[in-house]
Amino acid sequence: MAEWMQMWKSVSSRQLAAALNITTPTWQPEYFDRYLRSRENYGQKWNYVKQNALRAGLIKEDEEWLYSGSILDLMW
Repeated sequence: MAEWMQMWKSVSSRQLAAALNITTPTWQPEYFDRYLRSRENYGQKWNYVKQNALRAGLIKEDEEWLYSGSILDLMW
């Protein structure tokens, strides 16, 4: 998996740099490769991401954030 991620980051970084006329690196040197292992884990991650705008001070209540997306049923 690490080799695939490294290849993807390399290719996408070069393509983004060319398209946006920027210099690389585009990506952080490391990455977190985590699988969602259960319905509970998915819900925890969803809630964590949903709170990002609130933690950043962009909103006062999470209902205010218009770009929260929607949770998908992964049918575990």
